Amino acid sequence: MNINIKVYLHSKGTKFLQGGSFPVLNSAYKKDPDWTAAIAAYEWIQQIKIKFAASEDFQIDKVIYNEDIDITELVKNVKPN
Repeated sequence: MNINIKVYLHSKGTKFLQGGSFPVLNSAYKKDPDWTAAIAAYEWIQQIKIKFAASEDFQIDKVIYNEDIDITELVKNVKPN
């Protein structure tokens, strides 16, 4: 299944929004939808940081999925493997 994620980020003195649709495992989503979405968002944010050569002031301002579910704090608490 796919979930829609929007991330509001800040880097190099600029705020920006990125949004997209991401595949997640049905079983994981049914077990814990917010955490599953947070993992997908975290992995995507890491790709964004690399792609845009994020600066020292990089920060996550807000992360939502499926239009209105705020998972900002969960994403900030994801630990890299």
